[in-house]
Amino acid sequence: MGNFIGIHAVQGRGLKLKRKQMDSAINNHVITQEGIETVEVDNHCNFSRNSDLCICIVTWNMNGQVSYEDLVELIGSSRKFDLLVLGLQEVPRNNIARLLKRALAETHALFAKAIMQSLQLYVFGPKNSESFIKELKVDKYSAGGFGGLIRRKKGAVGIRIRYKGIGMEFISCHLSAHARNVEERNSQFRLISRSLFSKSTNPYTSPAHITVWLGDLNYRIQGINTHPVRNIIQKDLQRLLTSNDQLLQEAERGQIFNGYREGSLTFKPTYKYNVGSSDYDTSYKVRVPSWTDRILFKIEDPDKINATLHSYESIDDIYSSDHKPVKAHLCLTFTKQHQSSTTTT
Repeated sequence: MGNFIGIHAVQGRGLKLKRKQMDSAINNHVITQEGIETVEVDNHCNFSRNSDLCICIVTWNMNGQVSYEDLVELIGSSRKFDLLVLGLQEVPRNNIARLLKRALAETHALFAKAIMQSLQLYVFGPKNSESFIKELKVDKYSAGGFGGLIRRKKGAVGIRIRYKGIGMEFISCHLSAHARNVEERNSQFRLISRSLFSKSTNPYTSPAHITVWLGDLNYRIQGINTHPVRNIIQKDLQRLLTSNDQLLQEAERGQIFNGYREGSLTFKPTYKYNVGSSDYDTSYKVRVPSWTDRILFKIEDPDKINATLHSYESIDDIYSSDHKPVKAHLCLTFTKQHQSSTTTT
């Protein structure tokens, strides 16, 4: 009986959210919340024609396993992007950089990498375009973790880069696990935000135009049992579960990610799967499926930069991990106000 009530309560809240999303899609494609703006995806992208910079962003918890074929699938065959930003967690001891360079050899070169054991971040750009890089910094923040073969390091690594005049900060993180550790994850987010690049901050350096967080943030779906959640997902109604998502709840409480944006969660929760399949966890724990893997972004000055999200999706055809990768396609454009101000100064 409790599960039945839970389903209908979630459906009721979800239907209200869906109506809000439809209304907001008419009004600038953005839903305003206390902390995070949920952005509807604009599927049409004229690569480099209407944008100054297009970025493909990918996050994936690898669960200590990798194959070259998986990395090729992760990157995709369409290279209609300028920068590729790839954040990886629970990376095995293989030389991932070498495999990525091989997969991207025809089109892109490695611009920067930030590595802290199993937590890694890579930025690739078009070949022979390194001259467009004016600033480049890397940093890391450790929040502990486990040892062993997988070396499950918690914390964050970051890359700051100014490319073609656009200042960007990418932060790839792996926060504490388990549904009960919400406050610990909140605290880690705040510590990382304050600490990363704090020692190298120059008061005369221009702030980044955009900050992107990606990674295994480990926030879970709560307040509803695993089997009702799976039934809702099976009916492709997972958007009804967003009101039970800890990340959105904590942002709405003003605890984390204030001012950030994220695409609509239309894809299925990305954790936890049985390795080698697209079946959710059938171990004795029978974990509640959750959107642990996320990509969020924040525009520091909307008067200077416009950001359009052209995709936000999971990559379901990779089976080697208990997580599915998540990919976003984000395009940036200098506003007319910024262009006019730079021409007059």
